[in-house]
Amino acid sequence: MLHVIWEYDVRPGMESSFEALYGPDGAWAALFREHPGFAGTDLLRSDRPGRYLTIDRWQSEEAYDAFLAGARERYAAIDAMGDAMTADERRIGRWFTC
Repeated sequence: MLHVIWEYDVRPGMESSFEALYGPDGAWAALFREHPGFAGTDLLRSDRPGRYLTIDRWQSEEAYDAFLAGARERYAAIDAMGDAMTADERRIGRWFTC
């Protein structure tokens, strides 16, 4: 199992919109669900205001890479919506279940 982890600093006042976009029922998860190998997503909120993590789970690294290759345009469109809500975004990395 592959876990793709991102960290975000959300602009003040944008938290609800960010949670709607990045949560398990948001546009990201809806896009992910269209692709084979997607296993789920988690949105975590820190005790520090405006700081979030997303953890997207995929059956394999190959499934995730196939998603990235096949969803470039829609990925970019949703990413642009998220960019308007965030002050900073960092990919923590790809992590694998032991």
